[in-house]
Amino acid sequence: MKQYEDLQATYLYCNNCGGSMPVREKLLLILPDGYMFEYICINCRNVVGDKKTKLNEQDRMLLR
Repeated sequence: MKQYEDLQATYLYCNNCGGSMPVREKLLLILPDGYMFEYICINCRNVVGDKKTKLNEQDRMLLR
């Protein structure tokens, strides 16, 4: 039984700010096997992390 399809971070540690800061998720790339996102600190706008998720069926059909 699946409980979570996808998780989205709301706070991550930012080296520049020196603490846990709110972040925005930004779509970076659509790859043949998934999406690549990066997390950007709202305060200083530095990239503080990234994640890759699986491609949904609608987008998979477009890439064929």
